[in-house]
Amino acid sequence: MCIALIASAAFIIVSVDAFRRREGTATLDGKSSSGGFPLLAESLLPLVHDPNTPEGREALNLAAGDSVSSLAGVSFARFRVRPGDDASCLNLYQPRNPRIIAPTDDFIQGGRFEFQNSLAESNEEKDNPWLLLNRENPDSAIPIIADANSLTYVLHLKLGEEFVLQRQTGPVRLRVVGSLADSILQSELVMAEKHFLRLFPEQEGYRFFLIDTPVAGQSSAIATTLEDRLSDFGFDVVPTGERLANFHRVENTYLSTFQMLGGLGLLLGTLGMAAVLLRNVLERRRELALLRAVGYNSSHFTLMVIAENALLLFGGLITGTVCALLAIAPLFFERGGQLPNISLGLLLVGVLVSGLIASLIATWAAWRSPLLPALRAE
Repeated sequence: MCIALIASAAFIIVSVDAFRRREGTATLDGKSSSGGFPLLAESLLPLVHDPNTPEGREALNLAAGDSVSSLAGVSFARFRVRPGDDASCLNLYQPRNPRIIAPTDDFIQGGRFEFQNSLAESNEEKDNPWLLLNRENPDSAIPIIADANSLTYVLHLKLGEEFVLQRQTGPVRLRVVGSLADSILQSELVMAEKHFLRLFPEQEGYRFFLIDTPVAGQSSAIATTLEDRLSDFGFDVVPTGERLANFHRVENTYLSTFQMLGGLGLLLGTLGMAAVLLRNVLERRRELALLRAVGYNSSHFTLMVIAENALLLFGGLITGTVCALLAIAPLFFERGGQLPNISLGLLLVGVLVSGLIASLIATWAAWRSPLLPALRAE
């Protein structure tokens, strides 16, 4: 009974820890969570000029001055924005009117970000699932792409399912054609620009930007320059790593809650085993008295009790841990073989130590009890 309870609790704690997001450094890999973009920006007012062209930079005051030299080689992926509810884990409620963004065709052709799944059929679509956004469905459903976590835990949608978006001019059906794997786009639904312009013609310009820098170390200087030169538009730049860390922090908080419940079960199992052990030792006072009479001392009896208790502890912890490691092995290798958190190992060691201490207390209590009456009864 004790082994089963400890093994079950250890299984929960170890397996849940595998889903914990580790803090990582920003990467320029186009198939990463950030799509290779070091910076993300949003503006309160729309930008109608293209900051990727000399004319656009001139109109936006990005072509003159000493500070703009840091913008050499910087490119912008522009998105139109239809304001709405946050679709990420930062929103405690299920969004009824999620925010929608629409990238330019250049972004779609770039094929950035890693996809978890998609409805791609042709080889071209499988190589670049963003092309699914340009599909024209016979039933007039608009294709969209969203983050896999947002789809599963916030929107409660699966691949191929539809979401009805209410507009003043009437409802529109949105169909999920792809899901991104742990991306920085967890707060939005992404649709093609041509569909966006037809559905939301009142939304002018671009208000969401992914910024590509030639050197990652220049991100801070570039962010400062952009916020200064585009302050009239309410331009706010944040590192993509910081945005992703905010999402991971919320996920880890939920996982910590489940781990706490598993830890409570592990604690109850340890305390229950200590109570059973104490009663067992007290009931074996006759045996203890007989062993003492034939020459065994307290250290011998303590070693025997600790060995029995350690067998139960190791049996439960090893069984639960091994089963959990086997269950999470695919995820473990998918994430590059990241080792579990050190606090997890400390927790398991703490349970082992507390169990051994309980056995010492039980042995001490039994040894302090009167043994002569027990020996006479024996």
